[in-house]
Amino acid sequence: MNAVERFTALQSGEVDVLSRNTTWTTTRDTTLGLNFTGVTFYDGQGFLVSRDLGISSASELDGAAICIQSGTTTELNLADYFRANGMEFDPIVFDTSEQTVGGFQAGRCDVLTSDTSQLAALRIQLDDPAGAMILPDVISKEPLGPVVRQGDDLWFNIVKWSLFAMINGEEYGVTSENAEEMLSSENPDVARLLGQDGNYGEGMGLEADWAYNILSQVGNYGESFERNVGMGSPLEIERGVNAPCGTKAASIYAPPIR
Repeated sequence: MNAVERFTALQSGEVDVLSRNTTWTTTRDTTLGLNFTGVTFYDGQGFLVSRDLGISSASELDGAAICIQSGTTTELNLADYFRANGMEFDPIVFDTSEQTVGGFQAGRCDVLTSDTSQLAALRIQLDDPAGAMILPDVISKEPLGPVVRQGDDLWFNIVKWSLFAMINGEEYGVTSENAEEMLSSENPDVARLLGQDGNYGEGMGLEADWAYNILSQVGNYGESFERNVGMGSPLEIERGVNAPCGTKAASIYAPPIR
């Protein structure tokens, strides 16, 4: 789904969960009939530029032509940033992210802007990824996570607590490789998480081992991060603020299962 199609597809029932770089905002949460289930990635808007431009900061972008995707918070953030800093820019607007990177590569714009995670994904699509760089400036808060339709509280809870189970799994050291071994753990938090002490899936219509099934088959949050966007993926995004509870600068934190 592109940015324009995504909400309509979820609202109409074409899809049951929307999981992409969709920012949690007041308007989307209160007027579109949607529920955000949590944050899987704390992101922020940045800028991708050619190294040949010799630019090292967003403060040097006055007058730049900037490729941007329509129907996104990126458009609003960009206008706010340039207005606040007394700069001007020429927006080159496209319908899809693939078109924006195509425009950037074709020289239709000097800069490509999006969430930094999206920029990392778009950068590797370039013919010469090493010839482009993401500037260090981050101009917005972009909390990203799964979204469901309003009106089905049971499904909302299942999606929400599936995410929380993966986050708690990493905090407690439960992985896809050791989940079975951890069934005998004497840690009460681990016992509750894996369904060995009470059935905390009952209120969602699930069996006691619901979280064990997630962790053993998919893995915890950290495993998913590394596999899909982290250093073990082509994107090579560092954990940064998306580190687990108890580590420096950590933002990833889940309510307890009890």
